[in-house]
Amino acid sequence: MTGSNEFKLNQPPEDGISSVKFSPNTSQFLLVSSWDTSVRLYDVPANSMRLKYQHTGAVLDCAFYGYVLSSIEGRVAVEYLDPSPEVQKRKYAFKCHRLKESSMEQVYPVNAVSFHSVHNTFATGGSDGFVNIWDPFNKKRLCQFHRYPTSIASLAFSNDGTTLAIASSYMYEMDDTEHPEDGVFIRQVTDAETKPKST
Repeated sequence: MTGSNEFKLNQPPEDGISSVKFSPNTSQFLLVSSWDTSVRLYDVPANSMRLKYQHTGAVLDCAFYGYVLSSIEGRVAVEYLDPSPEVQKRKYAFKCHRLKESSMEQVYPVNAVSFHSVHNTFATGGSDGFVNIWDPFNKKRLCQFHRYPTSIASLAFSNDGTTLAIASSYMYEMDDTEHPEDGVFIRQVTDAETKPKST
């Protein structure tokens, strides 16, 4: 039920909503990412969807500069909203959350993505128990934190970018089996870990 001071947006995603972000310059525009494989741009005052970007996998987070897609195949794709060819040529994809074990490469799902609000870098968390911080501008990993007890289920940077909440929670990748205790870890992060390197 909505009152006079709230309303429900038209044309919502068809599956779970993973993230909502207002435009940094105005509250007119809202991005919504979803497990239905879409990123939607809404004009809030008009209560209308302006654009819809469709993908092949669930979209876990978004930002107005661009968005990051992750997959159960241990891959991440960096995409941009600006349709100009100059901006579109900067998009790319890469492999991550993979470990060499007994001379074989184990591939782990990338379960969580969170953007750093100050530096526009992003963190990924995988079923390998690791958190990585990525620089999308220079296409490099900035750092990797120690291995957590079990899968990384969710990540969230604080608004000022100084703190990262890390949810370490078994994601039932190996069915219902004994696993380490779930926990939420709060990590103070530094510019050295989250700021893009100068080129």
